[in-house]
Amino acid sequence: MAAALVGAGARVAVTSRSRIRSEAVARELGPAAAGFALDVRNEGSVAVCLAELYESFGSVEMLVNNAGIGMRTVNPRFLSAPQAFWTVSPSGFRDVMETKATGVFLVARAIAPRMLAAGHGRIVNISMNAETMTRRGFVPYGPAGACVDALSRVMAADLAGTPVSVNTLLPGGATATGMIPDDVSAEARAGLLDPAIMGPPIVWLASEDAEDVHDQRIVATQFAEWLAGRRRTPAH
Repeated sequence: MAAALVGAGARVAVTSRSRIRSEAVARELGPAAAGFALDVRNEGSVAVCLAELYESFGSVEMLVNNAGIGMRTVNPRFLSAPQAFWTVSPSGFRDVMETKATGVFLVARAIAPRMLAAGHGRIVNISMNAETMTRRGFVPYGPAGACVDALSRVMAADLAGTPVSVNTLLPGGATATGMIPDDVSAEARAGLLDPAIMGPPIVWLASEDAEDVHDQRIVATQFAEWLAGRRRTPAH
């Protein structure tokens, strides 16, 4: 998504708990990108990051909430040997939930007032398939995604009628992002989605064409069909 936005002419801030890592990624993306340190689980880190970001960029027109850690952190073999929820460690549960769900809340909570004051802003929360949310052995990753979905709907309701929009975007399947276990077969690995599939919808959501798009749940694998259907539907 960051690469696609840079390719479309946007200035992009990428974040990581490690400033070294985020700055390295920013260098790969080119001069239009900058790296910042951010632990989305911590409101103090969020405040410091936003202060640095606004000082550097001047404004933020779009927030993409994509921080997350996967099932590998609680069960390295979660696909071949699903783990019952009662065997998941409380610390592992909290870390995934706080990164994926609480992180969305903390960052959006901090940036929404700035966007409202500026008179414009777009928030995009990255979610997952409903099947993943309720899949056997997927605690806490699945429930974290369900929380993001619900939180997005509430955020959209709270911001209805304002110049700040909230939408949800998801790939539409497992993606080759490094969250897949090492013991997955070559055949299954070959079927993973290319993360670049998220590029076209995120670029569109940043465009003028998406100015009136609010409270939508967009699936990247179905984006072309969704967009075609939207264009066929008369405006009310």
